[in-house]
Amino acid sequence: MSNSDFLPWGSDPVDSKITVPMISDSCDKAGLRHQILEHRLAPLVPGSSASGRARTVRFVPDSNTDPAKPYDDAIDFIDGTQPGELIVIATDNANASAFWGELFSAAAKGRGAKGVITDGNLRDSEKIVAVGFPAFSRSRRPIDYRGRMKVDASQVKVIIGGVEIAPGDLVVADDDGVVVVPAAHEQTVIGFARDRARGESTVLEELLAGSTLRDVWTRHGIL
Repeated sequence: MSNSDFLPWGSDPVDSKITVPMISDSCDKAGLRHQILEHRLAPLVPGSSASGRARTVRFVPDSNTDPAKPYDDAIDFIDGTQPGELIVIATDNANASAFWGELFSAAAKGRGAKGVITDGNLRDSEKIVAVGFPAFSRSRRPIDYRGRMKVDASQVKVIIGGVEIAPGDLVVADDDGVVVVPAAHEQTVIGFARDRARGESTVLEELLAGSTLRDVWTRHGIL
């Protein structure tokens, strides 16, 4: 497979036929067996999907926020977003507040972001849906993070659900969960996933036409 088969930064690296389970199986095939977040992050809209290269930020507890500049670090982080990035917010499963809402979603979408995942909480749920910004989270809570949490670092390696995510890694989320593909392995894994998507289409047709599972497994090695 040549480099021309892969889309440049800013384009969707994953087409709509490739699902998280397909990428998970492809990671296994590439020897990457621990790339699925341990816990499913629920989409605000069932059936949602999002893919992009990780733009990471980490929040930690804090009660000493400068009241005149409560959002400066988050503003700088979002304003620096590049087209094709997916926002990754690591909070160590914090429940003290929400970490993302309507206006952050609008700003990130305007900058070309593909969505957001977080092991923390969202708020403004209906308004995020109205903005049309794919969002996946641990839960939801209406509380502002000001005076409770702060940005500790951005564009650094973070851990969510037991998986390390580095800036630029490919992150794909759908109803089944979230998979992280390290940048160094992206071409190999997505190549495998595209092959699997084509194979599963053939297997589906054969099963619906009456072939047995044993027969299709023997012919294609896909289930």
